[in-house]
Amino acid sequence: MHSSQSDGTEPPAEVVAAAHRFGMRTMALTDHDTTSGWAEAGDAARALGVTFIPGMELSAAHEGRSVHILAYLIDPEHAGLRRATDRIRDSRIGRAEAMVKNIGRDYDFTWDDVLAQTTDGATVGRPHIADALVARGYAHDRSAAFNEILHPARGYFVSHYAPDPATAVSLINEAGGVAVIAHPVPAGRGRMLPMGVLRELIGLGLGGFEIGHRENTDEGKRTLRQLAREHDLIVTGSSDYHGTGKPNQPGEFTTTDEMVERIIAQATGSAPVFA
Repeated sequence: MHSSQSDGTEPPAEVVAAAHRFGMRTMALTDHDTTSGWAEAGDAARALGVTFIPGMELSAAHEGRSVHILAYLIDPEHAGLRRATDRIRDSRIGRAEAMVKNIGRDYDFTWDDVLAQTTDGATVGRPHIADALVARGYAHDRSAAFNEILHPARGYFVSHYAPDPATAVSLINEAGGVAVIAHPVPAGRGRMLPMGVLRELIGLGLGGFEIGHRENTDEGKRTLRQLAREHDLIVTGSSDYHGTGKPNQPGEFTTTDEMVERIIAQATGSAPVFA
């Protein structure tokens, strides 16, 4: 689940409340490249009787394709991981500013419009630009903004720094966490990482795959379930909840108790907040 500390629309406490409202016993906050929402989410989880798994969604890239790797129960103070996330966030801001400048050549659109859609300490990204375009009336909703003005074909797109997946997995492991590739097989030609890369990541200590996700294809899920069985990997499910930023609802895909227990048992970086 994602909060307003990255590209969700609700503060961490409200994200936990949404999980509780939908009957979730356990939830993870995995904001992009930041752990800044952990404390608030942990306090809310204690108050509501929800078990909280601290996490993060670390940005990576392979041959120009964005790859997101979930980092469960990491040490948030690990120096190497913090240097990486600081660099990613700084790059995101520079990238966002450049995209706004590009858009501003054709639309009445400024950086102040984007800032109005962010909260203090949030990791600024394209979703905030999308929300600003919606607020200015240039798109119907966030999805429309991504499919129209923010589509790479329109020419406004700018890439940002992200480590390669091998570096990302290694950093997560060094920080005592469990690395799980998020939505690893979405629709679209060539969207799954090459099998050779996946096997390399498994050799480096990749923990598993987020197979339960609405964007994953049936064929891709079958392939990764077989790979997970071969290597005894963790298989997770996820709503990928973003508040009103996406149609995804809490609990639409879940993770078994056994797999949650395996994540907790493997991690050494931080501990869950138990209900």
